[in-house]
Amino acid sequence: MEKIWLASYPKDVPAEIRLDDLGSIGSYFEANVRKFADRRAFISGATGKAITYRELDQLSARFAAKLQSLGMAPGERVALMMPNLLQYPVCLFGALRAGYVVVNVNPMYTPRELEHQLTDSGAAAIVVCDLFAHTLQKVIDRTQLRHVILTGVADLMPLPLRLIAWAGLKAKGMPLPYTLPDSLNLREILQDSRLPSPRSVSVKTGELAFLQYTGGTTGVAKGAMLTHLNVMANARQGYVWFESLMDLNDEQISIMALPMYHIFALSLAINGLETGGTAVLVADPRDTKAFLKVLSKYRFVTLPGVNTLFNNLLNEPGFEKLDFSALKVSVGGGTAIQRAVAERWQALTRSPLAEGYGLTECSPTVSVTPMDRPDFTGSIGLPLPSTEVSLRDANGVEVALGERGELCVRGPQVMSGYWQRPEETANVMTADGFLRTGDVATIDAQGFLRIVDRVKDMVLVSGFNVFPNEIEGVVAMHPGVGEVAAIGRPDPVTGEAVHLCVVRKDPALTEQDVIAHCKLELTGYKIPKHVHFMADLPKSPVGKILRREIREALSKSA
Repeated sequence: MEKIWLASYPKDVPAEIRLDDLGSIGSYFEANVRKFADRRAFISGATGKAITYRELDQLSARFAAKLQSLGMAPGERVALMMPNLLQYPVCLFGALRAGYVVVNVNPMYTPRELEHQLTDSGAAAIVVCDLFAHTLQKVIDRTQLRHVILTGVADLMPLPLRLIAWAGLKAKGMPLPYTLPDSLNLREILQDSRLPSPRSVSVKTGELAFLQYTGGTTGVAKGAMLTHLNVMANARQGYVWFESLMDLNDEQISIMALPMYHIFALSLAINGLETGGTAVLVADPRDTKAFLKVLSKYRFVTLPGVNTLFNNLLNEPGFEKLDFSALKVSVGGGTAIQRAVAERWQALTRSPLAEGYGLTECSPTVSVTPMDRPDFTGSIGLPLPSTEVSLRDANGVEVALGERGELCVRGPQVMSGYWQRPEETANVMTADGFLRTGDVATIDAQGFLRIVDRVKDMVLVSGFNVFPNEIEGVVAMHPGVGEVAAIGRPDPVTGEAVHLCVVRKDPALTEQDVIAHCKLELTGYKIPKHVHFMADLPKSPVGKILRREIREALSKSA
């Protein structure tokens, strides 16, 4: 496809990025921590404790040296299993600068999920928060782990705060009892000044940096192989896109409410090194009242999130009183931003809500709305520099402009494949090197992309295609609706029918109210046949609504 989107680029954004001067993430990290040594790198949202870039350099070096002293060879996998704690970036960058491959693990995994990821990746070491050590204990004998490093939630806090945290957790019966013999203590490692400097490791940009697992909501989780080049290229693509908003002479505070084990927040943490940014780590943004207190303490410049996070904040009393004078941009991803949410957000904060599109396999970003067009359009923006897109039908033939087709992507940020799964890699990669995303999209004459929906989530009503995102966007505009998910369910007359699951904002909202609203906005075959009211919708750790779980729940209750 011709790069028609380049004509719509902001004037300061290049069509291509340089790739020949990109090094490893470790070398990039080392250069920037010394450049911004005295700035705050990460802040604990819970306590306000900060670590500077100099401290991050020192602590991550000790962690790297310890792993090397254990006899681990470069290229071995190190799993990280913890929420957004200050220890996370220390271990993340320590492992990368020593030449290891990082395997990010959701700390809320069940034993079955954890066992799969550890055995599939062949992880040799794991850093696990003690709150989740009981899960690891149940599966460790069936893994290849040789080293377990335990950390507590307050390991990098001063002693008084550690004691307070310990007492609070003990009162709640946490952590649950566990036994992990021969485990090491991360706090002791990071306090060990006798550890030598880590050995210098030469890492080529084509080598693996991450096994980032994906697909767990649709099937067996697969490890996307992301190289140093993939991640660094995407960091540079993001930097040139947002460069006009950056001020390298001042501290740029970003709120990190998304979990760092997820590719969205992970990439933002790496991107922030370029500007000497400061990330405020929020462990549980679902506690909206506590989250609001964190936001009130900082003049934040960026706030990345997903639709549910923005929606929850808008509905939290007191959010409107925050100081948004420093906020330059909020970035939405992970799932579609709904018009009702975007327009309320922009009206209240007086700053743009840039919608981006990405997936784990693309490190993750593919496209972003341009910063010179802040109004919400429902578009996921333009492909980033050095990125090609192609919209193709079921036979792999490119569709005409304006028609719907599967979004396929080619660029330096696209993964090298799925770990030890050549057949699955072949299924998503085309012969000419494009990644098949599984998302249905359109592109207009200006090059703006719009996601219609996931291929597998499409509902077929009497032969007509119905796309849940469209239905959800309409229903979300009803003032009595808090959250909504649309799914397809078998129907004896039409083959499938649209069913809605709604979380009420107005307790008086009825099924008839919702259906009447839909009839004003949707053609007949798109009208939902049933409305199910729920207290909450099942979501992934980053707030993505899990339609599969909703379908399964409704099937069981039928």
